[in-house]
Amino acid sequence: MSSDSLHLAIHTPLPPSSSTLSLSSPTSLSVAASNNDSDAAPTSRNQSSLPPMDKGHRAWIFLAAAFVVEAVVWGLPTSFGIFLDVYLNDSTYSSQPNAQTLLPLIGPVASGIIYCSGPFISPVITRYPYHRRTSLYIGALLCWISLFTASYTTKVLQLVILQGVLYAIGGSLLYFPCISYLSEWFNQKRGFANGVVFAGTAVGGIVLPLIFPPLLSSYGPSKSLRILSICIAALIFPLLPFIKGRFPESRSRAHGPTPRGRGNRKWLKSKPFWMLVLANTFQGFGYFVPIVWLPIFAAFARELHSGSSTSSITLVLLNCGSVFGRLAMGYLSDRMNPWTLGFMTLISTSAATFILWGVLSYNLAGLLSFSMIYGIVAGGWSSSWTGFTKPLSANDPNLFTTLFGVLLFSRGMGNIFSTPISSALSNISNSTSPSDPPSSGHGDHLGFHVGGGKFEKMILYVGTCFAGASLITLVGWGTDVMQRIRVERRPAVGEQQR
Repeated sequence: MSSDSLHLAIHTPLPPSSSTLSLSSPTSLSVAASNNDSDAAPTSRNQSSLPPMDKGHRAWIFLAAAFVVEAVVWGLPTSFGIFLDVYLNDSTYSSQPNAQTLLPLIGPVASGIIYCSGPFISPVITRYPYHRRTSLYIGALLCWISLFTASYTTKVLQLVILQGVLYAIGGSLLYFPCISYLSEWFNQKRGFANGVVFAGTAVGGIVLPLIFPPLLSSYGPSKSLRILSICIAALIFPLLPFIKGRFPESRSRAHGPTPRGRGNRKWLKSKPFWMLVLANTFQGFGYFVPIVWLPIFAAFARELHSGSSTSSITLVLLNCGSVFGRLAMGYLSDRMNPWTLGFMTLISTSAATFILWGVLSYNLAGLLSFSMIYGIVAGGWSSSWTGFTKPLSANDPNLFTTLFGVLLFSRGMGNIFSTPISSALSNISNSTSPSDPPSSGHGDHLGFHVGGGKFEKMILYVGTCFAGASLITLVGWGTDVMQRIRVERRPAVGEQQR
């Protein structure tokens, strides 16, 4: 039985039978079967009516809609550094207690909760597949409500709850159904499709940093949030009808056999997979730091003499690089060994952090080069996940979603905790602002010494996280090779015994 037939058998309720099938004898079974040959035709017609996988206009329309939703959901947290720069320089926000600690948390909390919600949302949409559609509409509504209500408050803690936590809940309810549907539409080209969807994050991070500065300058943060909330609602809601699965969805709870992906637990004993999770966590602890702090770093680098637009340009270039990196990584993950690809990506990111950010970013060319290169090599990491998970999940969309949720959760933990760590390492306080003159002395002309050395420990921390992740990936690569060798030898040993 093909995977399409299996999905139809699971998701499509059988019509009530009009036959009087008796189980008293094999003869009666044969007669009943022959009498019901005509009932097989609808099944064949249903199977042939399924849209094609990995091709066809329905698959590409879904991918385009998911791309835009991804850009909206992740675009705001990815571009939060622009808002943070405004918040920290506005006494209405910065003068409140613990503002210097709480304000940098808003963006990372939003994206971190989206990442970490995978293990909680994925089992629900697997058990109740029809409610994926409900989840999409509730998520879009919460994204609008969170930003709209946040526009009416100036309290820092309320901003964290509304612009951070509530927005993240809405984004999670939008994001995970898209990932679940994607595994139904794409198999052979799943890596490329993931790369396209993830590139939406970077595109959102390109467009919004260009929009935010004039918007914030003209209307301030409160009215800007209100305008943003209305634009998001107007963009997302018309796209939701196009985000749907390839298979018919049951309107009832999945009773009976365990849903696919819930019973397959071999991945829990896979050492290479858990090495990947560990490397992914280290990558998450480092990756989000430049996204939050590069606009602030650019503001402190007074020697750049490039005006306030540099803060936005750093994020624009970082996300431009991420578009290319995620598309390329998604394409390569269908064709290359994922461990080779992952190691090259992580070690290159570590080198770029130490050299381009730590040494050369004291001038404009160095800083913009780091932004672009970092976006390419670090931004593409998540697009490589398909190469790691495809051998474990095969053609099981639910298991793919489960493994994806585990990876998102581990990365989200790094996202959330990296911000307070980097805030402590930056030594930026109320008594220090970008207008303060930098210290001068021997060796000042390094990125490590921008702002009097306030970012030195942060840069070292980020580079070390990526170096550690690359070493873990190298160990995981070796573990995967040894595991494959043992599997290949087992049949040979059995034949010798015979």
